[in-house]
Amino acid sequence: MSTEMLKVSGLQMRFGGLLAVDGIEFEVRRDEVFAIIGPNGAGKTTVFNCVGGFYKPTAGEVTLDGHSIARKPSHVVARHGLVRTFQNIRLFKQLTVVENLMVAQHRQVKAGLLRGLLATPAFRRAEREALERAAEWLERMGLTSVANREAGTLSYGHQRRLEIARCMITKPRLLMLDEPAAGLNPQEKIELQQLIDKLRREFNISVLLIEHDMSLVMGVSDRILVMEHGKPIMIGKPDEVRNDPRVIKAYLGED
Repeated sequence: MSTEMLKVSGLQMRFGGLLAVDGIEFEVRRDEVFAIIGPNGAGKTTVFNCVGGFYKPTAGEVTLDGHSIARKPSHVVARHGLVRTFQNIRLFKQLTVVENLMVAQHRQVKAGLLRGLLATPAFRRAEREALERAAEWLERMGLTSVANREAGTLSYGHQRRLEIARCMITKPRLLMLDEPAAGLNPQEKIELQQLIDKLRREFNISVLLIEHDMSLVMGVSDRILVMEHGKPIMIGKPDEVRNDPRVIKAYLGED
């Protein structure tokens, strides 16, 4: 079995005459946390959107576990086992926390709409199993006490945990996290790092991460891709990235 879960080769994205990203190549290994960093405008989100099916790249290839996903829409990519969060949290804010987790499972519930309308035994069994999975994830994420609150009333940290839970309840193979530390306080960032470590360890998933918080990136990542002006600077382990003069100049800053 290949060690690669995700492979990106020769990725290029143009918007009219603007070359947003060019020559991006990396792989995310099984059970690895791989981060992409770079200044604002470096092209990180564009890469994320190409990988996740929100953009169709101008050139290049993206494969997930050997299957091409480069030009497939996001809902098809999700069915292949790649799911993502967003920098601006996207929840059903008028629904309760547990309802958000139920909605996330609609593709996993095999009983169809007709059986649901008829309240057949198969539907009731599927609904019961979905509720049990939701309860398990509420407990894992420390959200049991707010299960019946509307998602929009939660603290920002709890909303972020709910968004990650919605992804994880679909049993992904690769989890993409877009600026997960945005808006979190220092304690919540520490807890987020612990959560990412725990999810990777317990569920054997790969994680692709965009993040500006260098403490989180250096603490949780196995390897890091550094970008500038839409192009790659280097790929390396945290210590290699931290001490590379090109990175210090381009992103981390110089004395």
